[in-house]
Order: sequence, then structure tokens, then C-alpha cells
Amino acid sequence: MSVIARPLAALGAGVLSVLATVGRVGLFALAAFRHILTPPFYAREFLHALLHVGYLSLPVVGLTAVFTGGALALQIYAGGARFSAEQVVPQIVALGVVRELGPVMVGLMMAARVTSSIAAEIATMKVTEQIDALVTLSTDPMKYLTAPRVFAGLVTVPLLVAVGDAIGVFGGWFVSVQSLGFNPAVYLKNTVDFLEPNDIVSSLVKGAAFGVIATLMGCYFGMHSGRGAQGVGQATKSSVVAAAVLILAANFLLTQAFFAT
Repeated sequence: MSVIARPLAALGAGVLSVLATVGRVGLFALAAFRHILTPPFYAREFLHALLHVGYLSLPVVGLTAVFTGGALALQIYAGGARFSAEQVVPQIVALGVVRELGPVMVGLMMAARVTSSIAAEIATMKVTEQIDALVTLSTDPMKYLTAPRVFAGLVTVPLLVAVGDAIGVFGGWFVSVQSLGFNPAVYLKNTVDFLEPNDIVSSLVKGAAFGVIATLMGCYFGMHSGRGAQGVGQATKSSVVAAAVLILAANFLLTQAFFAT
């Protein structure tokens, strides 16, 4: 092979590898949704996933949202003061938190907390041959392990996003009232009057998409992990990176879609 052809061959191999991975993930996602919609259903696994993905994520979501909202209010006030536009703080904080920062921050927290946990759990089950034991007992691992977790992400993350949005707006309100001298009632009125139903819908749709991505990546890389402790570590790392990148990419596409409407 010539010197010129070698880099092209390496590039082609990399592109083919990426396309093959995209295809495998797509087929895995289709299989997961098929199992969500068809019986049997494992209610106990689903309730456990609801607790793990939703309820136990509330503290980190709340802390992230309140500090993000407060910092956003300070930054917008500092920028608006240069143009004598300090009064736009309530509107911009509400729009920024609800349409963008709230869903994205929750999605990234899900990638950090939930995706890594699911990948490590399932990968460990694979290493210790618990998944093989499920197959021996005539239990489909996709049905038992993947479907409940993905469905839980689809259901709970929009609720977490709604909570995060509310707490983020509250963080901006608190900082604006306590540090920037805003009137509490006027701030809340400007926030409510400025937000539109489409803003809230876009936030919840993003939450649903991010929840599916976060749980699906954890399940996929856990199911396809290598053997041994190194395989578990690699699966966990790859799942978090993939989930974070896909969440940011999906955020751009969804923002563009809602912007067009």
C-alpha cells in the first residue's frame, strides 16, 4: 500500500467503524422500544428504575439548577448594565433556564449519575455471568434489564426537568431580589408573562429525549462491555462520553426544530 493510500485507508476504516456503531445502537434502540411496548412487563424492575433514575436524582438536579439560575441572573445583570437593560433579567433568566440550561444541565447530570451507574451495573452482571443466567432461565435480558430503565428515563427525566426549571428560575429570583434589588412580585410577574406554552413544551420534550439517551447508552455499553474489571471501566467511561455528546447534539437539533416552529 502506498504512502498516500494508508491515511485514506485508516480514515475509511474509522468512518466504517463509526457507521457500524451507529447502526448497532439504532438496532438496540429499536429493540428496546419494542420490548417496552410488548409483554411481559417487569413492574418491580420498572419501579426500581423509577426510584434510581428519578427520585434519587432530585438532590443533584436541585443543587445544579439553583446555582445555575443564580449565576445566570448575575451574568445577565452584568451584561445588561452595559446597555442600561438591567430590567430584562427576569425574562432572560426564565427563557434561558426553561428552554436551554434546565434541560441540558439535567441531561448532563443524568449522563454523569445514571448512565454511568447503569453501565457499571449491567457490565458487572455480564462479567459475573448473571446475564447468561437470565438467558438460562428463559428471561430476555433486553426485556428485563433494558426496557424498564429506558422507559423510566422516558417518564421521569421530563419531570426532573420541570423541577429543575422551577428551581433554576427560583435561584435567579432569589439572587435578583437579595443581591440586585429587584421587586419580588414584579420579578415573578415578568417571568410568568414572558414564558409561552411552547417554551415549556420544548423543555419537556428535550427532557424525554435526554432521558432516553442517558438510559439507552448505559444499557448499550453495559450489554456490550468487555470481560474483566477493565471492560467494566471502559464501558462506564464510553457510556458517559457517548451520552453527553448525544445529549448536546440532540439539544441542538431539538432547539432548531422548535425555533423553526
